[in-house]
Amino acid sequence: MNAKGFTLIELMIAVVVVAILTSIAYPSYQEQVAKAKRADAASALATGAQALERYYTSNGTYLDADGNLAAVYPTKAPESGSAHYTIAATGTPTANSFTLRATRTGSMTGDRCGNLEISSTGARTLNGNASGTTVADCWRR
Repeated sequence: MNAKGFTLIELMIAVVVVAILTSIAYPSYQEQVAKAKRADAASALATGAQALERYYTSNGTYLDADGNLAAVYPTKAPESGSAHYTIAATGTPTANSFTLRATRTGSMTGDRCGNLEISSTGARTLNGNASGTTVADCWRR
């Protein structure tokens, strides 16, 4: 008899191969998605710092008339869908210095890179990152 088709063992082998490939590819995919979200946050921080620098150039201070950090920077990282980071000033900004922080929210809450920060000097740092994670890992240049 000349039967055409697949045997149960052949199908099981195909399913196992697909499962192995998926278990290898999915974590890589998740890390690439996280990198893209971190890049959005880093871009928003850089844009905010540049806006504050332009304000400083025009006014000689980072503070507005009420003594607060001039609200010229974006408060959410630009991306589609729900926000993954919230941008805000940390500490007490002065007339000559500030630090902006991108705080993780939503799906990025457990991200290994922690919160991204940029200061008025241009220093890029991490806050709440996993041990062994460096600025170079998370702030791609």
